[in-house]
Amino acid sequence: MGRRVERATVEKFLSLARVGRSGSLVVRGEAGIGKTAVLEHARQTALAAGFRVESSVGVESETQFAFAGLHQLCAPLLDRTGVLSEPQRVALGVAFGLHGGAAPDRFLVGLAILNLMAEVAEREPLLCLVDDAQWLDEASAQVLTFVARRVGAERLALVFGLRDIDDSDRLPFTGLPELRLERLGASDARALLSAAVRTPLDEGVRERILAEASGNPLALLELPRNIRLADFAGGFELPDVLDVPHRIEESFRRRSASLPPETQLLLLVAASEPTGDVALLWRAAARLNLAREAAVPAEAAGLLETGVRVRFRHPLVRSAVYRAATPPDRRRAHGALADATDPKADPDRRAWQRAQAVLGVDEEAAEGLERSAERARARGGVAAAAAFLQRASELTPEPALRAKRALDAAQAKHEAGATETALELLAVAAAGPLDALPRARVELLRAQIAFYQSRGSDVPGMLLAAAETLAPLDPALARETYLHAIDAAIHAGRLARGRGALEAAETALGAPASSKPPQPVDLLLDGLATRFTQGYEASVIPLQGALETLRDHDSGAGDSDRRWLWLACHVAAMLWDDEALYVLADRAVRLSREAGALSMLPAALNAVASVLVLTGDLARAAELAAEETAITQATGAPPLPNARLMLAAWRGHEPETLELYAAMVEEATGRGEGATVGLAQATLAALHNGLGNYDDAFAAAQPPWQYDDLAYSSLALPELIEAASRAGEPKRAAAALEQLNSRARASGTQFALGLLARSRALLTTGPAAEEHYRQAIERLTNCRMAVYLARTHLVYGEWLRRERRRQEARDQLRTAHKLLSDMGAEAFAARAARELSAAGEHPSKRNAQPADALTAHELHIARLVATGATSREVGAQLFLSPRTIETHLRNIFRKLGITSRRELKELQLP
Repeated sequence: MGRRVERATVEKFLSLARVGRSGSLVVRGEAGIGKTAVLEHARQTALAAGFRVESSVGVESETQFAFAGLHQLCAPLLDRTGVLSEPQRVALGVAFGLHGGAAPDRFLVGLAILNLMAEVAEREPLLCLVDDAQWLDEASAQVLTFVARRVGAERLALVFGLRDIDDSDRLPFTGLPELRLERLGASDARALLSAAVRTPLDEGVRERILAEASGNPLALLELPRNIRLADFAGGFELPDVLDVPHRIEESFRRRSASLPPETQLLLLVAASEPTGDVALLWRAAARLNLAREAAVPAEAAGLLETGVRVRFRHPLVRSAVYRAATPPDRRRAHGALADATDPKADPDRRAWQRAQAVLGVDEEAAEGLERSAERARARGGVAAAAAFLQRASELTPEPALRAKRALDAAQAKHEAGATETALELLAVAAAGPLDALPRARVELLRAQIAFYQSRGSDVPGMLLAAAETLAPLDPALARETYLHAIDAAIHAGRLARGRGALEAAETALGAPASSKPPQPVDLLLDGLATRFTQGYEASVIPLQGALETLRDHDSGAGDSDRRWLWLACHVAAMLWDDEALYVLADRAVRLSREAGALSMLPAALNAVASVLVLTGDLARAAELAAEETAITQATGAPPLPNARLMLAAWRGHEPETLELYAAMVEEATGRGEGATVGLAQATLAALHNGLGNYDDAFAAAQPPWQYDDLAYSSLALPELIEAASRAGEPKRAAAALEQLNSRARASGTQFALGLLARSRALLTTGPAAEEHYRQAIERLTNCRMAVYLARTHLVYGEWLRRERRRQEARDQLRTAHKLLSDMGAEAFAARAARELSAAGEHPSKRNAQPADALTAHELHIARLVATGATSREVGAQLFLSPRTIETHLRNIFRKLGITSRRELKELQLP
């Protein structure tokens, strides 16, 4: 009654899901608004339509258990895990505690769940219902949201009931299709109240109930239960002024308070045990000398069901019972549950229940929670580990050990993204007696949190102070912290406040000696300290050694080496080492894919896509950028702008580039990331050079050069020289060329020397320029960065035309136009076309290709399938289900006018 539209919406949603055209739905609203009723309607409708239905309910006290809600939902599906790939099966087993192993990336767990659900849905449509989703543990909530966002063509539907609470935004359900339940209108409210109350009701009482309930359906059902029979005819007492959810909870509290004491205690035990395990309830009840008959009054009152599982009539019953209990009674209930829980089968819940039963401090309980934290971390449940450690520190009687556990809890909270709580725990740790090394770790973590919150500001100084303190205590950690400080200073760049890159490098010169043999972190530290204290040229040899060592380490390298791949890519770009840049960026993608590290993969894809733009493979760059965007949408992370900006700029799409540029610079400036501003400016210079706006290109390229941004000054230098040579700025061009000459010769790569020869040609007049152009073409032919080779053919052709050597100019311009057109560098191609026309030749248009009809995402899938990969293999790489890949393939075949994978392979996609 009053929910006809919502029920119709759910029915339509399920009808679409049955044929693979729907995915997820969030039913949102205040407590008592009817979410559970709508989910129950979805259940009944789905069962009638032949769906398999699985369900779970979030419980507030369960938020400390990683993957608990997910396991409750998916346990009946685990007999189908044999279809999963080995990495997915292992990740799921570790997450659910079925066996040991390395902590899995939670999004690899998400892919496993997606494929598991998709496999079940192949046999029969599957509906997954999650009520009270706001109380899901963080890991379960993230995984289920990921699955909801990746559901494509599967006959699979996920419906979440989500209550409005103050911190409901902490859960990653934002962006999913939503059905919001509003309060009932006046006529529907009256009809529901009349149906609920069959006895005569005084009109004044009726109006009071309707006003008090304010259209909340559960309130309309519950408030009359609090009226004494004699009051139905009048004299309804004015209740306390509370909002509707609290009124409903108070109604349940009053009803439970009227039950016998032993029934109230049994209700409290049930409310304290979130799994609904009826056998566990009876074992705990026996320890409190409660007979099973104690449940009868609660069942008769409509508060509790004890069938196959323990179920409360409404989630608010659980919270009402638990909140109304006295602290001693709560401790009795938790203690009984701890005693009744099998220490081998479920040691973590036993430890948690034991901790809730403690009054004051208890070292034994704290030790149990610490062991639980280790198990939770091993399953990838960082948030759960943090909760266990925080409670462990509170229970620890010995001050020094309490401070140490508070530090460990702060570290876990930081890793889980709970920054404010981490800082509070750091304050607890800092106040306790700590030895020198843990105290230094407090300062290091404080600096790391500051870096996470704002990459600029005073972070380098904080990290340097921590590194200096660590130096005599943990030399290896100190060296890594010094490198982190330099990295932070590089991030901050021109926007740094306090100690910048030079100060960080000067301080790092006092770092402890490196290990023998030196590791990549040691070589990077020494090389970057040299870069900022002695100059570019002096740093080349040690930094090239660092890149070579990282390349040689490959996947056998430790986590520490992989953590510095981003910085190593910037070093490679600074040195114009195109081979190292490509190999290291590509490795970051491969390692992320192999580990299923979806949290790391977008940044790696973004880096490779940016490199591919410069290699001239803009189509593949667009594919990876599309994959990155799809993943960030699925994980709820913000999209990364670098590759999209570079693609727009090199394609010559001015409005899109300017929009992306403005947003990128505004956000980077707000975060204090000067390096990102440098990248944006260098990229903007490339756009304007392509469009022939040389004054604008010159203005954009100057700041990265003047501030000497680590990587982006190397990107800006050739743009600045080209723009200055055309904008009437010979002195600036000459100064930039002088710096390029010194650095390129120190680097010695074909890429660097090719750019040098090209830039020298641009600033040379008369016949002497030709040798430089030819040398530039020769050197750039032997490196990966094909866009610069194509642009060199362009500027060489422009020079030949000005020298009135029209036939030779046409040859160069024709080559440039074809290369640039095939790449998709449209503005530079248009510039070549104009020059070619001026040289007396009509430029040919690029022939349409079959793949032009495909989106970047479809082209990516087509390219992978053309290599012979199966739909399951492609799905594993792109974090999609095989059925979704098959749906994409049907669209691809239709657009290409083919019918088989063999024909796709024969097409020879670009």
